[in-house]
Amino acid sequence: MSENPLQPPWLNAPPVEEYPFEESHDLRVGPKLHPALDALLPYIGLWRGRGKGGFPTIEDFDYAQEIRISHDGRPFLHYESRAWILDEQSKPVRPAGREVGWWRPVLVDGRATDELEALLTTPTGVMELHLGKRTGTQLEFATDAVIRTPTAKEVTGGHRLFGIVEGALLYAQEMAAMGHGLSPHLSARLVRVGG
Repeated sequence: MSENPLQPPWLNAPPVEEYPFEESHDLRVGPKLHPALDALLPYIGLWRGRGKGGFPTIEDFDYAQEIRISHDGRPFLHYESRAWILDEQSKPVRPAGREVGWWRPVLVDGRATDELEALLTTPTGVMELHLGKRTGTQLEFATDAVIRTPTAKEVTGGHRLFGIVEGALLYAQEMAAMGHGLSPHLSARLVRVGG
């Protein structure tokens, strides 16, 4: 039997090695930081700390969180967050929220402006497109669009404020969901543990 001339060549190609390009949350190793990210440099790193959460539809809770902000030499940052609920003795109870996404400065003629775009996705079926602005070491984002899977909770909007204060990463997040307008949801202080 003859070979199918329409068969794509990659069907019988040999396996490939692992991803060959480095990504780093540590500026001492890995690729050179893209110049468009210079103003966001203070955020790059591995951060860990504690926060307080709540919403009109749930009881308040304490949590711990780890955020990794890394780059691969291109003009955007990779953002990854994972949190876990803490009990009254600060012991882990269970996993909590997770997010992955991208922060991008808006470029004009190849140069970064103070405007930012962020795309954040959760495993619970919510994807948020945020537009924002950088002022010094403060970042402020508000949702431009929210997309949900049919089984996701009804999240309709959000607002986030990030800042580097005395070397720590602080943030506050408001959320509009479940018939409630923007309400305080999460706030935390994280310290740099890597990078």
